[in-house]
Amino acid sequence: MPRAAKETKATKATKAPKAAAKTGSLEFKNFEPYKPKRGEKYMNEQQRAHFRSILLNWKSDLMQEVDRTVSHMKDEAANFPDPADRATQEEEFSLELRTRDRERKLIKKIDSTMELIDSNDYGYCEACGVEIGIQRLEARPTATQCIDCKTLAEIKERQEMG
Repeated sequence: MPRAAKETKATKATKAPKAAAKTGSLEFKNFEPYKPKRGEKYMNEQQRAHFRSILLNWKSDLMQEVDRTVSHMKDEAANFPDPADRATQEEEFSLELRTRDRERKLIKKIDSTMELIDSNDYGYCEACGVEIGIQRLEARPTATQCIDCKTLAEIKERQEMG
């Protein structure tokens, strides 16, 4: 491989975490993917600890974002004399609060996922009982359905919505 191509790949690799960090608090890329050993039992204690760590870090990031929003809204709150400026600020706050509300719901989902880990039910599809899979869970740690059941549920939802 030419030297320039190696540098490009290295440059992209070093830029990726920064880009992920800027996309918002819903990113949880700062973890080492779990590499199961040959013959290892699915959802053993090490795997559960791995996902518990991912979920706790994600929840911590979301809680920090909530704190930043509260302090930002306190600091930026002003009574602008111009109605357009006031409306702009109110819309900005409204969007922030809507985002925090979605994150609040996500925190609840993380908490319920932590309960599944504690009860040893984590990693299995709630619809059919099959293993969800480590890679799918690393992509979406709060997943409760295997990819097949989730796909079917989405197809049914689309058909019902019209």
